[in-house]
Amino acid sequence: MEVYGYLLPYGLEWLNLIVRWLHVITGIAWIGASFYFVWLDNTIRPPAPGSELAKKGVSGELWAVHGGGFYNPQKYLVAPAELPKELHWFKWEAYSTWLSGFALLTIVYYFNAQAMMVDKAVADLSSMQAIGVGVGSLVVGWTVYDLLCRSPLGKRDLPFGIVMFLFLVASAYVLNKYLSGRAAYIHVGAMIGTMMVANVLMLIIPGQRKMVAAMTSGQKPDPIHGLKAKQRSVHNNYFTLPVLFIMISNHYAMTYRHEHAWAVLAGIMAAGVLIRHFFNLRHRGRVEWRYPAAGVALLLAVAIAIAPKAPAAAVAGADPAAQFAQVEAIITQRCATCHAEHPTQPGFATAPAGIMLHKPDLIHQNAAKIYQQSVQLKAMPIGNLTNMTDAERAQVAAWFEAGAK
Repeated sequence: MEVYGYLLPYGLEWLNLIVRWLHVITGIAWIGASFYFVWLDNTIRPPAPGSELAKKGVSGELWAVHGGGFYNPQKYLVAPAELPKELHWFKWEAYSTWLSGFALLTIVYYFNAQAMMVDKAVADLSSMQAIGVGVGSLVVGWTVYDLLCRSPLGKRDLPFGIVMFLFLVASAYVLNKYLSGRAAYIHVGAMIGTMMVANVLMLIIPGQRKMVAAMTSGQKPDPIHGLKAKQRSVHNNYFTLPVLFIMISNHYAMTYRHEHAWAVLAGIMAAGVLIRHFFNLRHRGRVEWRYPAAGVALLLAVAIAIAPKAPAAAVAGADPAAQFAQVEAIITQRCATCHAEHPTQPGFATAPAGIMLHKPDLIHQNAAKIYQQSVQLKAMPIGNLTNMTDAERAQVAAWFEAGAK
């Protein structure tokens, strides 16, 4: 049983690695395809009136060179006169990304909910309650988004975008009231990812199937399916930069541990949308530098707003040896259960981020990180699993601010 208890977290660590690798690979494939087709739509130019291409129903084309070859993609206004024998469907990139992402969410967060999702300083939830909040947010997110798309608001791009952005910010605010900051962020990202993949599964692919079925039966495809698919595809394009930030946000506790973490996320998401809009316009031949300038200004404003305060002046006359003895005892009790060569905290097979604190020299070596994570951000111990007190954090602060000797 003891061996099993040790090997289980080790096995989960390997599962985490493999699924995360798969998630990154499939995510690159999906987002790369999304970026390419939006670029293609914005870059193709209509054929000359009366030309053979125009007569065939081609609405736009372009010539490109890549990898030593020339390419000539063409887009038909509705569909070609004759259905080709081989037709490639862009769907498994999306499905694989979501499936691997949900598997990763389960492995990292749901299998260890007390450590990864629950922050008792925020809400004293059971593991099942925390998981329920997380999964429920995905369902609510897609439902609200889809209803907004189908409402009259869905036909007005800018008002729809503003309302959708406010909904995501409100979701981040609510989730931060129930889950740890890290879990709240990742579930906002999972909400967006669920909207994106559901667009493919529920609207884009079914619409394309209806168009193919109409052609197969000798009927003219209804262009409404293409228009709806295009709308959802554009939404997915604007979702990409915010969701990519959230995917990496767990490495940056300065964002999700801030007391107004939801506002921090709002600023960063808005910056991502503005920067993405710049590239979409640029592909159409319009260069609007105000959008990336506004995005960079937003990121700079967020960085300044959440900057940590300067350490207090060192206390004169403090005994460095006595200070370190106290800090070493605190670190051993509160931190080294996870941050050690052989962690004793259930659910951890290796030291998080490879940082080990079970020896005095390792504590000195990582003094700045200890101060940042346990004092400035209060991100560690994760979920405060080991019940580190404010008084102990103050002792760590006094030691570091006195020179960490």
